[in-house]
Amino acid sequence: MSKETLYLKVAEDLQGNPGQLDAYNSKEHCVVLAGPGSGKTKTLTLKLAKLLSEDIEEPRGIACITYNNECAKELEQRLDALGIEPSNRVFIGTVHSFSLTQIVIPYAKTAKLGLPDNFKVATLQEQRGALERAFNKVIARQDDPHRFWRNAMDKYRRSILNRNSVQWRTQDPELANLVIAYENELRLQGLIDFDDMPLLALRALRENSWLQKAILAKYPVLIVDEYQDLGHALHEMVVKLCFGVGMRLFAVGDADQSIYGFTGAHPELLQQLAERVDVETVTLRFNYRCGSRIVLASEYALGEERGYQAPEDADEGTIYFHPSTYLQEQQADYIFSTILPKALERMPGISLGEIAILYPSAKVGDAISEAARKAGLAIIRTDGNSLYPRSSRLMRWLEDCALWCCNGWQSGSPRFSKLISEGNRIFLETLISDQQKLNFQRVLLKILWKRRNSTILLNQWLININNELLSELFLGSRSLEEERLTLKRLIERTSENGSSSEMTLGQFSGYGEGNDRINLSTLHSSKGREFALVILFGMDAGQIPWNNANERETRESRRLFYVGFTRAKTELHIMYTSNRPSRFVSEVQQRLEQA
Repeated sequence: MSKETLYLKVAEDLQGNPGQLDAYNSKEHCVVLAGPGSGKTKTLTLKLAKLLSEDIEEPRGIACITYNNECAKELEQRLDALGIEPSNRVFIGTVHSFSLTQIVIPYAKTAKLGLPDNFKVATLQEQRGALERAFNKVIARQDDPHRFWRNAMDKYRRSILNRNSVQWRTQDPELANLVIAYENELRLQGLIDFDDMPLLALRALRENSWLQKAILAKYPVLIVDEYQDLGHALHEMVVKLCFGVGMRLFAVGDADQSIYGFTGAHPELLQQLAERVDVETVTLRFNYRCGSRIVLASEYALGEERGYQAPEDADEGTIYFHPSTYLQEQQADYIFSTILPKALERMPGISLGEIAILYPSAKVGDAISEAARKAGLAIIRTDGNSLYPRSSRLMRWLEDCALWCCNGWQSGSPRFSKLISEGNRIFLETLISDQQKLNFQRVLLKILWKRRNSTILLNQWLININNELLSELFLGSRSLEEERLTLKRLIERTSENGSSSEMTLGQFSGYGEGNDRINLSTLHSSKGREFALVILFGMDAGQIPWNNANERETRESRRLFYVGFTRAKTELHIMYTSNRPSRFVSEVQQRLEQA
């Protein structure tokens, strides 16, 4: 079967699911409301393949916006499995990346955004300095600007987009003045920050109708994944591009999984979109991930009936409750001394990589990490205390490069061509000419070919690839300074005196035994993932929801609990302190007993 028709064969699987099939066959604007485990990524990927193959003529293409880089990578992997390799026709990335690379960088001057030609993206340290100077000028109080003020300022910027409005001036004048002063401090240094990207892109689209048409000419279709998490700026872009100049919209999301209110996400925007008369709305009802009992209980966890159901042939799944009178450190020890050994007896075929321990905050994860160390079990963390940010596109690419050195050069997974295409996207500001891209390919192959050994120490490998290739590429980039610093910190941590000095290339890449690691993650970072066995740890009152949470925050905490709940396929374990269980835990337990 040819690559061009492989997606048609896979699409035959949709015949048994009317919702997925309707979404796949939709002709106009379409919103897919997709619950946990509903096959939404498969549906989205097949839809993308269908559009590229049947509806959109070259050289025009598709822009696909995702919530984070991990979502983008998964979509690329799924497209690759369908025989569709990344190309200039397809943009897949975050709203920030789309805003920066497709609008701000190419059109900043002609759209009159007031940015210098050589503007750069500020590092976290540069942002901190700008905020401190702005705070001293505008607020001038004895307070830490990096705690309450930073979060409040960012939320204000993301939520009120019209700075000529009465709301901007009057809702919180102090925050409005702080925002302006902070952005002025950045501009004085020729900098923009992460939030500037979509805000500047939206401004450019608002003020330049020709720009809207230019984006339409390149991308007649806009696909948005996890729409509920992407906030007001993206929503206004969608309104301008899709309902203004005629880009076709295919959006996927689930308001019940909206857990990023603190970043300015508004799940009601997805609902507004779904209710438009010019949009076809499709709801996916089947949960193919979780056992039937877990599906049933998940609605108790959410506190709402949604009508989700498991397929008829689904396993039942099991839910265990583990109250404890001990402190969290001792509860963490109990996971490895009792819960996991018994679970491994019941599930003899399960690998450690199919197990996840989820918790409310990275601080809680420290106790579990220490308990795993004492038990002699390998872990991989995806929270704020991980060795490096899992959201880093550069780090994920380096992991793939390392995997190629371990076995990929023989197995073809990952293919070297995939490393090249991803590297070209990461360093797109530097790799402009065909000759530059060819040199990049040659140098990368030379570096990796000489180091095809999973047992070599990671530190020297990182130093070599940085000195021989990456350092020069960083110099020509305006947006990768924070990535450069992330790599620098990893090199320090894996050095002779660092905390991870013995890490090998195989462990870094997840090759062989290095892949057999228990997953430790915050509830937030677990979204979109699935595991055979999930332990929800620290499900105590005061942690979920937090003490003194208001009504909106409590609703979001419940959705967060629901997200963690629905990561489990076969076994779900809920751990909490006996005398202070979360109200969400108590409700699920009571309703299961009554069912």
